[in-house]
Amino acid sequence: MQTRILIVEDHVLVREAMALTLAQVREDVVCEQASNATDALALLEADSDCDLVVVDLMLPEINGFSLLGVVAKRFPAVPALVVSALDDRESVHRAMKAGASGFVSKASPSNTLIEAVRTILSGGVFTPEAAIGSDGSNRNRRASQAFAERFQLTAAQGRVLELVAQGKSNRDIAEFLGLSEGTVKVHVSAILRALGVTSRAQALLMMTRAGLRV
Repeated sequence: MQTRILIVEDHVLVREAMALTLAQVREDVVCEQASNATDALALLEADSDCDLVVVDLMLPEINGFSLLGVVAKRFPAVPALVVSALDDRESVHRAMKAGASGFVSKASPSNTLIEAVRTILSGGVFTPEAAIGSDGSNRNRRASQAFAERFQLTAAQGRVLELVAQGKSNRDIAEFLGLSEGTVKVHVSAILRALGVTSRAQALLMMTRAGLRV
């Protein structure tokens, strides 16, 4: 079975470079390319069996934000990853709200793109530090990831855990990650069960003892 990825980017060289990078995600990856939103939607209409759409925000005619909204509405089973030079916090939040399952800055190294794609293909959400509003260090994030792995949390639960560690409410987490509040509640409940605790306060205490800054 093939892993079909649709790249929507108006610069040919960038599209081709992305396709080469994405080929490293899995051996079965097949990349299709579109230079604009109209062509991308036509490809999805012809065959919606797509595993991931990679979207640039600065597209001609129909911009990436609008494309994300259309894809989320017409092809809800197809996740989208934004890869854009517009990597300020506002753009990241807007993209996630529009339906993106992840965001990667074009200034990032190729291994970040590979990590993001693998995370989303496994059902997770990938966001940079700017998207989750964290002012913590990379060390704290690594500690959070190690903590999540210790309790065998999924990638999505790990992302939620990072925000729980910052004291974010379910509503805040839903807004930052572009999820419904109900989905966040499910993730939080699963996290508490995995940690063997019954409250967020107990979870925060465990994280503090594990060396996380909360």
